[in-house]
Amino acid sequence: MVAHGLGERLWLDVPFGEKAVLWLIVQTWGDKVEQQGRVFQFEVQVADAGLRLDRFLTGKAGGPSRSQIRKLIDQGLVQVNGRQVKAGYLVSVGDRVYLHMPPPRAMILKPQAIPLDILYEDADMIVVNKPPGMVVHPAVGNHEGTLVNALLAHCQDLSGIGGTLRPGIVHRLDKDTSGVMVAAKNDRAHISLAAQIKDRCAERWYLALVHGNIPEAEGLIDAPIARHPVNRKQMAVVEQGRSARTWYCVRERFGRHTLVECRLETGRTHQIRVHMAYILHPVVGDPVYSGHRDQQGMTRQALHAYHLGFRHPRTGQPLSFSVPPPPDMAEVLRRLRGKTAR
Repeated sequence: MVAHGLGERLWLDVPFGEKAVLWLIVQTWGDKVEQQGRVFQFEVQVADAGLRLDRFLTGKAGGPSRSQIRKLIDQGLVQVNGRQVKAGYLVSVGDRVYLHMPPPRAMILKPQAIPLDILYEDADMIVVNKPPGMVVHPAVGNHEGTLVNALLAHCQDLSGIGGTLRPGIVHRLDKDTSGVMVAAKNDRAHISLAAQIKDRCAERWYLALVHGNIPEAEGLIDAPIARHPVNRKQMAVVEQGRSARTWYCVRERFGRHTLVECRLETGRTHQIRVHMAYILHPVVGDPVYSGHRDQQGMTRQALHAYHLGFRHPRTGQPLSFSVPPPPDMAEVLRRLRGKTAR
């Protein structure tokens, strides 16, 4: 094993592969060893020869975007063959590329007295109707105003299984998707609720207003989903992706639009939005997956988690919660119904 000095870091030559191979960076000062994130190593193959360094690394090591990769290069956290290079460096066959992914910065969660639409609460869990525009848990760029911030102010305890940034969070909804969510107050409840979702025992039903007139009354979209091969901030149907299954049935038709009920068998990121776009019926208002000009005045995706059903984590009693769409989506549906009735 050969060590290459770089400032206060040591870059270690070890066998190659596109997996994390080092969990520790050795400090040159003293004998102290600190955990500072992960070092990833890649060897350039023929298919990637001639690519810019930033493009070669985009999406590797857990999916950093190209802009994030450029920042890491500028910070000296990338080496090629033991030396620092620019983002525009063209990689060659056999180049050894080292990428140091620093650990996430510690974040202190702040309880915030944000009003919650509580549907149910007991000692084990809390069920809420999340409004559109609310992020579920803190992340880069969203440290405050999240559902977690609101829950911390309302609840004395939340399950710790979700980690320090996601206490109590069993499942998620996109920022601009509204609807029913459950959060766990203790680890026992968290384990039970998460298992029900994983084992497909929980009922997760959505309403989606989509473009076009879906000819079938119902159907199953069985198409694997993964990160988009080019735009890493998007998801896409990819042959080598993870299994994803969405059942849908038509609830109402409005000529150029259709209201569908979607039921999830799996829970991939953006699953309903990606699947509906895949069958050429993207969700109205979707800023990422819908290219239609006529969004019916929606400034977000017209997607609402209207029903959640599961067994109580302690008693086993079946519970179900349903809520109507929020005002913006309800108004669009009212207007479309009025046009159809004429």
